[in-house]
Amino acid sequence: MTTTGRPAPTPQDMHVDSPHTTPPVAVTDLEIRLTNGPTLLNAISLSLQAGQIAALTGPSGSGKTTLLRALVGDLPNGADVTSGTVQILGQDVFTLTSDALRALRRHRVAYVGQDPGSALNPRMTAAQLITEAATDPLPHAVMALMSECRLPDALAHHRPGALSGGQQRRLALARALAREPDILLLDEPTAGLDTALRDEIAGLLRHLAASRGIAVILACHDPHVVDACADTVTTLSPPAAMAPPASLPKTISSPAPDTTVTTRDGLRATELQVAFTHRGHTHQALDSVHLHAPVGTATGITGPSGSGKTTLLRTLAGLRKPDAGTLTWHGHPLAAHVRKRSREQQRSIQLIPQNPLGALNPTRTIGASLSRPLQLHRTVSKPHMPTRVRELLNDVDLPADFADRYPHELSGGQRQRASIARALATEPDLLLCDEVTSALDPSTAVAILELLTRLRTERQLTLVLVSHQLDLITTYTDSVHVLDQGRTSHSRDIERIGIQST
Repeated sequence: MTTTGRPAPTPQDMHVDSPHTTPPVAVTDLEIRLTNGPTLLNAISLSLQAGQIAALTGPSGSGKTTLLRALVGDLPNGADVTSGTVQILGQDVFTLTSDALRALRRHRVAYVGQDPGSALNPRMTAAQLITEAATDPLPHAVMALMSECRLPDALAHHRPGALSGGQQRRLALARALAREPDILLLDEPTAGLDTALRDEIAGLLRHLAASRGIAVILACHDPHVVDACADTVTTLSPPAAMAPPASLPKTISSPAPDTTVTTRDGLRATELQVAFTHRGHTHQALDSVHLHAPVGTATGITGPSGSGKTTLLRTLAGLRKPDAGTLTWHGHPLAAHVRKRSREQQRSIQLIPQNPLGALNPTRTIGASLSRPLQLHRTVSKPHMPTRVRELLNDVDLPADFADRYPHELSGGQRQRASIARALATEPDLLLCDEVTSALDPSTAVAILELLTRLRTERQLTLVLVSHQLDLITTYTDSVHVLDQGRTSHSRDIERIGIQST
C-alpha cells in the first residue's frame, strides 16, 4: 500500500469550522480475510478530513470494494476483521448496534456501489427514487439534484430500465446526495461514462467536497479522474501475488479454418427504431440505426452516455424488441425476441452486459454459473464439465479455485472476467460486449481486449464492442460507429459530441 497526496484544503476552502476536529474517517491497520480462506484486504491505514477526497487505486482484486464496504460495517459474507479498527464520525462501526449502524448508513454515510443499477427500484421513476431518500423532498429540490448530477429534466419520469448505465450511475449519485451525507463512498463512479461527462463528474465531486464539506472516498481505475479530484491517493496491492494459471489442454478444439466463412454476411441491423414511453413521455432511444458486423471482424460502438449504445446491444441480443427495423444473421431473418430464435442462434450470439451481476447468479458459485450454459447447449459431456470450467477460467486469467467462489467474493474486475467466461462457454460466433473494460484497471482492460482479439483470430469470432475509451476501441476494432441521440454519426463528429481519446 502506498499513499500520496496534495496539500490539505484550508477551512475557507471547505467551509467548515476547524481542521483540528476528529477526522470523519479513520482506518487503522485494517485487515480482512475470509474465514479459513484467503486475505481480502491487506493491512491498511487511512485518515480523511471533511472536504477532502481520497482515491483508492490498485489492480482488480486488491480490496478496494472490500474497504469501502467495511467503512459502512458491511463485510462480505464469511469475511472477518483480523486486525485493526474503522472509526466513522468518531464511532467504531464494528461495535455499533444494528439500529445505530442502520441510522449511520441512512443519515450520515452514503454508499454508491459499482453496480448502482441493481440497487434502484425498477418500478419507480428517477424523480421518485430521489424523493424517497431526500432530506428535502420538494420537487424543485429534486430537480436541482438531477441537474447537479447532469441528468436532463426529461428523465425525471423514466424508470431505471429506460436509462443508460451512465444515467443509472448518476441517478444513484443524486439519490445518495439527496440525504445530505457527511461521508460519500463511491465505487468506480465514472465507469461507463464518456470522457466529457467523466470530467464533469470529477469536477462535481471536487465542488461537493469543497462547498458542502463532504469527505469523499472513491475507488477508481481512471488516472484522469484521480488526478483531477483526489487530495490523497492510496494504492492497494493484491493480498497475494497470483501467478497466471497454468495452461490447460483444451477438450474442444477450435474449428478448422473455413475458406468460405469470410463470405458469410454476419449480423445486420437495418432501420432499427426503439422508443421508451412512460406516462405520456416518449424517449427515442434508437432512430433508424444501421449496423453491419461481418464475420470475423470487430466493430466498435461509441458515443456519449445515454446515446443508445446499450439499447442497441440489447436489441441485437434479442432482449429488447425494436419498434421498427429488421435483423439478419448470415443473410437469414433473425427473430426480434431471443426466445423465438433457434437454439443454434441463441448459442451463437452472446451478450456480455455492463453489469456482470446481470450474468452471474448471486446464489450460485462461479463454477455453477459457467456450467449452466454448458448444460443448456450441451457443448461438452457432463464428466468433462469441471475441466471445461477450469479452461474457461484460465482463458480469462482467473485461478481454477475461483470455481468454488460466489460473485460477492470477487472484485468488480474479477466478476467481469467471470461474466466473459460465461459468455464463452457456449463457443459463440458473435460476442456483444457492453463496456466490458469500464470497471477494470488499465493493464487488465488491455489483457481482456487482447484475449478477445486472440479468440477472434483463432475462432473467426465476430465482436461488437461498446466503449467510451476511444483509444482502446480504435486499437482493437476494424470500424467504429458513433451514436448520438439514437442516430449513427460519422467518425468526424466524435469531438463534437464529447467522445475524446483518453
